[in-house]
Amino acid sequence: MLVLLVRRCSSALILAAVAASLGYLLAGTGLDPRARLESARPRPPQAAIEAELTALNLNDRTPLHTRYLTWASGAVRGDFGRTLRGTPVSGELPRRLRTSLLLLLPGTVLGAALGVLLGALSALHPGTDKALTVLSHVLLAMPVFVLAVLLQLGAQHVNAATGTHLFQWTGDGTGLASRLQHLVLPTATVALIQAALYSRYQRALMRDLLEAEHVRAARARGLGLHRAFFKHGLRTALVPTTTFFAYDLGLLLLGAAFIEQAYGRHGMGAWLLDSLRQADPHPVAACVALAALLVPAATVLAGAARRLLVPGSRA
Repeated sequence: MLVLLVRRCSSALILAAVAASLGYLLAGTGLDPRARLESARPRPPQAAIEAELTALNLNDRTPLHTRYLTWASGAVRGDFGRTLRGTPVSGELPRRLRTSLLLLLPGTVLGAALGVLLGALSALHPGTDKALTVLSHVLLAMPVFVLAVLLQLGAQHVNAATGTHLFQWTGDGTGLASRLQHLVLPTATVALIQAALYSRYQRALMRDLLEAEHVRAARARGLGLHRAFFKHGLRTALVPTTTFFAYDLGLLLLGAAFIEQAYGRHGMGAWLLDSLRQADPHPVAACVALAALLVPAATVLAGAARRLLVPGSRA
């Protein structure tokens, strides 16, 4: 098992390095920090622009592979270069990541758990399936920022009706109680979307398992539908979900810009969009590198979870 874990970790690191390298190369070729500096008013002297770009390792007159090797040699030590403003990317990255994880992780976990339960309910009770299907499709079709605004409007009505500030959502809050209060609506937004997604995925898996031989054999031995399914089928149904969760978390981390902007948070997604608008390659490359590392790492954890769910599995 140790050899398998080492092999998987090595493969994950190689894939992360390849993805991070591609992210840097795309940012280095697709973004133009020179134009950004030259459009400043008043326009700096050309010699100052050249010196600034060279000092930041962003000079397009330096070969791309040379700039990449300089960036990569620093990235392996945790130094992802500097922004166009000259601030270290590595100093900003932990704060942005912490903001995104606090905003997204509770809602993702809660939504995944709720989605699994709703998927099981849909599969085991066809009478509830139509209503849950309609609700899930509405949530999935709704842009996330629209859902965030609707929840905020509902929270405003509750605050007005109760004469309190029960719900707060703009910014981070101060103090533990205030921070938790500010997390309620963002967590609900993420959880609703994730629950709708996982419920559809889990429903399909569980309906297939209802006809599986081991579940039918358990029912033939006298077990009821619910007991047979939850005792003999649920563990198997959760195996693909662990892999789906691993990939979903990494993609959600970078795709959360709308949620962060709707609730006034400055996490990874908002930073990525701001850096793209400002033609700033190093923050973009750092965000891609972090996501490239998180997704394979989550995949390794998903493989470990699968071994726990299905003892003897080589996944």
